[in-house]
Amino acid sequence: MNAGEYARRLLLGSFNAALAAADPLHIVPRHLPADLLHRSPAGRTLVVGAGKAAAAMALAVENHWPENTGLDGIVLTRYGHGLPLQKIAVVEAGHPLPDEQGEKGARAIQAEVNKLGPDDLLLCLLSGGGSSLLSLPVEGVSLNDLRNVTMELLRCGATIQEINTVRKHLSALLGGRLAASGRAPVLALIISDVTGDDPTYVASGPCAPDPTTYLDALAIIEYYGVHAPPAIMEILLAGAQGKLNETPKPGDATFDHVENRVIATAHDSLLAAAEYFHTQGIPAVILGDSVTGEACDVASVFAALVKEVRQYGQPWKPPMALISGGETTVTLRENRRGAHGGHIGQNGKGGRNTEFLLSLAVRLAGVENTYALACDTDGIDGTENNAGAVALPDSLRRAKEMGINASALLAGHNTYAFFHQLGDLVVTGPTRTNVNDYRVILIL
Repeated sequence: MNAGEYARRLLLGSFNAALAAADPLHIVPRHLPADLLHRSPAGRTLVVGAGKAAAAMALAVENHWPENTGLDGIVLTRYGHGLPLQKIAVVEAGHPLPDEQGEKGARAIQAEVNKLGPDDLLLCLLSGGGSSLLSLPVEGVSLNDLRNVTMELLRCGATIQEINTVRKHLSALLGGRLAASGRAPVLALIISDVTGDDPTYVASGPCAPDPTTYLDALAIIEYYGVHAPPAIMEILLAGAQGKLNETPKPGDATFDHVENRVIATAHDSLLAAAEYFHTQGIPAVILGDSVTGEACDVASVFAALVKEVRQYGQPWKPPMALISGGETTVTLRENRRGAHGGHIGQNGKGGRNTEFLLSLAVRLAGVENTYALACDTDGIDGTENNAGAVALPDSLRRAKEMGINASALLAGHNTYAFFHQLGDLVVTGPTRTNVNDYRVILIL
C-alpha cells in the first residue's frame, strides 16, 4: 500500500467513525426511557418528525417500541431518504427548498397534533433539513413566496441561523409553533446540525422557545438586500409593528410540558473520529465543532496552520490529524467571467466542502505528505450526489496534466467538476443522519 492509499484509507475510516457516532438506529433507543416505553399514556402516542434523519429515527422508535403499546405518526424527510416503516408514515419532500409534498405533509402533521389532548404524548424527531421540510406557510404567504425568499437567502451567504430566523416567522410550525399547536406533553429528540447545538436552530426549533423576533427577520432581509415578495414583507412589517402574535418565547407556558433533548452532535462525531485515529497510532487534535465563515477563508487559515506544523513542528509535530466541524458558507460571485470568457459562478456545481478542499489544495500547492477530506455527514455536499471529496498532495499536478484549470473552477464555484474528473469524490448515498460537516487534514 503506497502513501496515498494509506492516507485515503485513514481519511475515509475516520469519516465512517464520525458517521457511526451519529447513527439514529444506535442513538435513538438510548433516549427512549424505560418509564416512557413501559407505561402506556392514557391517550394516544403520536410520532411526528422532520429532517434528513427523520425516517431512520422513526425506524429506531418502531424497532424499540413495545408491541402492546399504540404508536402512529408522520415524519417528513428529503427525497431519497425514506425507509419502509410499519406504523409511522414517511413523506418525502423537497430540500433545501420547500415543495408541495412538504406543505401537504406539514399540514397533515398540524392536523394530527391539533387533535392531541393532555393525556396524549407527542414524540418529535428532529434533525437538520427540517426547516425546509416542515415549512407550512403562515396565512397570507404562498409556498412560492417562501421558496423564493429561501432561495435568495441561500444564495447571498446568510448563515443558517439567519435563514431560520426568517423562516420561523413565515411558517406555521417552526419557532416553537408546533409544540404550541397541541395540548399534549412533548418529548423532542434532536440530532443537531448547527453550531452551538441550540434546539431553537435545529430544524428551526418547532418545539423550542424562539428568542428571535419579526424585527430580527426584517433586519436580515434588509441587511442582505433580499428582494422578498410583497406578501412576505407585509407579514414581517406587520409583525415588527406588533400587529401579529410573535413566536412563543423563552418562559412561555407552552414549554412547561416540553422537553427538547439533543441526542447527537457534531462534537460527538469529532470525538469518535479522533478516537479512530488514536487506534491507528496517529495523534488527532480537534480544532472545534463550530468552524464557520466563507469556505475559502477557512481554508486559508487552515493552510497557514498546516504550513506551520509541516515546516516548524509547531504547535504539533507530524504525524497528526487536524479535525474540525461546523458549517462554512459559499457566497456566489455572480456575473464573474472565467479564464475562458464563459459565464460561470451561478451555474457552477459544488458545495461548501469541495469549495473548502479545492481552496485548501491551491494554498497548499507543493506541500508534501498532506492529505485532506471534507464531507457533509448527510451524504450531500450542496446539490450533487457526493458527500464531499478528498484532496491529495498531487491533486493539482494531476489536474494540470488533464488540462483542468483549478483556479478557474474555484472562481466559478465549480469545484464538483474538479474532484469528479480526478476521481476523488466521496459518494456515500443518503446517510440518514446529519451533524453538519466533517473535515480532517492528515499530515504524515
